[in-house]
Amino acid sequence: MAPEAKAFRVKTVLVTGAQGFLGKHLVEALRRNPDTEVLEFHRGMELAALADVLPRVSVIHHLAGVNRPADPGDFATGNHGLTAELCRLLTSLKHRPLIVYASTIQALLDNPYGRSKRQAEVELERWAADEGGRAVVFRLPNVFGKWCRPNYNSAVATFCHNIARDLPITISDRARELELVYVDDVVAAFLGAQSQAIAPGQHAAGSVPRTFRVTLGRIADALQAFRAMRSTLVVPRMDDEFDRRLYATYLSYLEQDDFAYGLLPRSDQRGTLAEFVKQGGFGQIFVSRTLPGVTRGNHYHHTKTEKFLVLEGDAIVRFRSLLGGGVIEYPVHGRDLRVVDIPPGYTHSIENVGRTELITLFWASEVFDPAAPDTIACNVLTPSSP
Repeated sequence: MAPEAKAFRVKTVLVTGAQGFLGKHLVEALRRNPDTEVLEFHRGMELAALADVLPRVSVIHHLAGVNRPADPGDFATGNHGLTAELCRLLTSLKHRPLIVYASTIQALLDNPYGRSKRQAEVELERWAADEGGRAVVFRLPNVFGKWCRPNYNSAVATFCHNIARDLPITISDRARELELVYVDDVVAAFLGAQSQAIAPGQHAAGSVPRTFRVTLGRIADALQAFRAMRSTLVVPRMDDEFDRRLYATYLSYLEQDDFAYGLLPRSDQRGTLAEFVKQGGFGQIFVSRTLPGVTRGNHYHHTKTEKFLVLEGDAIVRFRSLLGGGVIEYPVHGRDLRVVDIPPGYTHSIENVGRTELITLFWASEVFDPAAPDTIACNVLTPSSP
């Protein structure tokens, strides 16, 4: 394809507030598309400097604004005023790109921030109607996710930052409920708005399909549990959409020299064993290093099930049914990565038959409970009454 033809297909997108929390995520997502040219506008730049490039811009994601100024008067300047200037510049250029605007649910409230954002929305509505433009306005609740500035205007970011560093947090009301939206969901909605069918002269309300209503107490408790996971080994439920996103957010606030942590190994004459992760609805995973000639196991379960995966070395997994019959053998090798299921009602063992340490990954369907272990000793090779 000729270079001219490819260049014709390139979509030029302008992101205002490109260095902010939402802006960083959106710019990264846009730049994944090789047919999109991304222009950035951020604090300290003059809007008039865009006059030369705006005529070839097809979409403007207008994210720039002020939400926590030292002077409350800056709300009007940084939100309403900036948007009005953008509309006036587009009008003077006679250019009508699609504008996707990041507003706030506070636009419905009578406070300086909310009023300034609502006035910005009105400017966009007026520009669309008068100039035949198109606009999509998203009234966003509190946005959370990686790269959000802590100790600023996000309780989630502040809690993540402090708890990751074992610093105290302050909660005035644990029962206070927040409406939250995840940053990746916002970015996906913004990108989807680029192809939204809107007639010239019209504006539309954008929406993010998924939001979460969560109390400050629940957020704090979940984050404290994430921090404690390094000792409890209990991972969050990944089928909970909010907890999964909150856990990803929390990990992004770890200090760079705090990514790694050690497990608690238990060693004896057989080798070493350590629990890795556990969760009530999932079970647990642990890893062992077994010395040559050593056998582990020789027990059975009634309900608990397991999976064995040899990562390195050579072993034989043996079974014998409690109802009778001979010994069943499964040779396994680290080079094969073959999983062996351990059904209930079979006493079983694993023997290191190689010359090096045997490294095995185990999964159990239940978290070990010392009060009800469901683990009964019984030799595989030397039958004994269960």
